[in-house]
Amino acid sequence: MSAKVVRPTHAKSDQLASNVTAILISGPLVYTLLGWLADRWLGTKPWLTLAGLLLGMALSMYLVWIRYGNPGENAAGSNGSTPAETPEGDA
Repeated sequence: MSAKVVRPTHAKSDQLASNVTAILISGPLVYTLLGWLADRWLGTKPWLTLAGLLLGMALSMYLVWIRYGNPGENAAGSNGSTPAETPEGDA
């Protein structure tokens, strides 16, 4: 007999939070590194590093917005459908 593994209900939200955090940290790091390398190559310190940081931050926030949407969009229902009607006896 195998025991059924029960996951906590917050596991999905924890995964979402860790994915968003990883995106928001890795984007600026990668683009700052690319800007720093371009600065060393072109000798334009610190301008391309700063531009890479700002571009990485903006692209990371944009990616999170596109991938996970805005919270108001999901308030009506999980898939955009209309909310379920209440039974007549509950009114």
